[in-house]
Amino acid sequence: MDQRLSLWHTRFVAKRPRDPNQLAKMVLDIATGEIEDTVSESKKLPKSRKGSGGLKGGHARAQALTREQRQDIARLAARARWKKQD
Repeated sequence: MDQRLSLWHTRFVAKRPRDPNQLAKMVLDIATGEIEDTVSESKKLPKSRKGSGGLKGGHARAQALTREQRQDIARLAARARWKKQD
């Protein structure tokens, strides 16, 4: 399995024990304030992930397409939607 898919969440949380009993004790210690739950700033919001991706994708695509191309895409999408209802 792809490492990125199976461990996507481990970048943002501190390492935890795998043993359920040790994990329960750690959670209790964090809840009672005996130990502090720390996550470094770099793990909270990695620099490579800031402000990228889908936020600008649709706008950039709309700027790159001509009016006719956008109309063709919309026409195909409308046909596909109406076809599903039949």
